[in-house]
Amino acid sequence: MSVGAGSETKPGASLLRRLHPSGWVALGTLLAALFAHLFIDTQYLIAHFVWWWWPLLVAAIAMSAWHSGLNRLRIWIEAIPSFTLRITMVLAWAVFVLQFFNVITRYSNEYVEQDILIGEVVSLAWQSFGLMFLVAMNVGIRDGVNPRIDFWWINFSNKTKAALDFAMHTVLLLPFVFMSIRILQSYVASSLGRKAGSGEWPAGWRVWQSWEEAVDAGGLPVGPIKAFLLIGFGLFGLQLMAEVIKTGFVLIGRDDYGDIVERDTPQRIE
Repeated sequence: MSVGAGSETKPGASLLRRLHPSGWVALGTLLAALFAHLFIDTQYLIAHFVWWWWPLLVAAIAMSAWHSGLNRLRIWIEAIPSFTLRITMVLAWAVFVLQFFNVITRYSNEYVEQDILIGEVVSLAWQSFGLMFLVAMNVGIRDGVNPRIDFWWINFSNKTKAALDFAMHTVLLLPFVFMSIRILQSYVASSLGRKAGSGEWPAGWRVWQSWEEAVDAGGLPVGPIKAFLLIGFGLFGLQLMAEVIKTGFVLIGRDDYGDIVERDTPQRIE
């Protein structure tokens, strides 16, 4: 039986009814990590969580029983893509202007006595283009433009769609984002000048002198744009968490918190 819009779960309801599905995922992760830590001699990360992971998982389980608070967290996360979308529009215009400048100078060089094709502008155009996609990945997840087979998907009920999204996000996408962030940490740090052997950061205030440089002639340093890989995947992971919260509410009958949006999109295969 679905819970009415705006109502809270009754105190006498079962634990299965009160706990958001994300709480069961956090509980399963906590038990698996505890078992691996105590009884299995393995080098996998699941057995070697740092100390702050344990209270984080406990907090996630407790938070899953507080539906209104979890919904407010989801609303706060979903406000972020609106801000990043404005940044993306600015970057799109920047890419257009920079590439237009490159085209003009490419065909006007033969009419002047010096080469005015600036390598920094070419590098800036490519970096702006990459940054545009990094900061907008969360927008695609929020607006539901991720690839799927619509002629098959469109016939499913809301609960079936929510179950598939919840499973795919928790089993595939969130672990992928988590793994990517862990791998990118050392990659980004070395691009920003940290020494691989000692792990020390460069001294002095002119930190840009230690950044990795582009191989192109006159190219800009690539350390900052590589640092945005972490930011982009972080924003991507946050929006995935919001989708997990939203689809989880649909699974337990809290359609008032599920924020179901019927999208009138053309059928497509991608």
